[in-house]
Amino acid sequence: MDDQVWTAARVRTLIGRTFHISYSVCGVTRLLHRMGYSVQMPARPATERDEDAITAWREATWQEVKSSGRRPARSAASRRKRA
Repeated sequence: MDDQVWTAARVRTLIGRTFHISYSVCGVTRLLHRMGYSVQMPARPATERDEDAITAWREATWQEVKSSGRRPARSAASRRKRA
């Protein structure tokens, strides 16, 4: 199928079946990176992509969800008094 992509999980399965070696997905990602492979981006955007819906989401929902960039202050309950 043309829409199939090589993911770290699929490479992990292939390595396991071919060489009978077990890697984690993270380990496969590191291994591929050391071998010179990198994350690839699609040549063209998805046909289902709706730019107007994405822009509306960014302006409305994302502004509510995104972090302010500041770390939350410690609460008094998280501090312990040293004896």
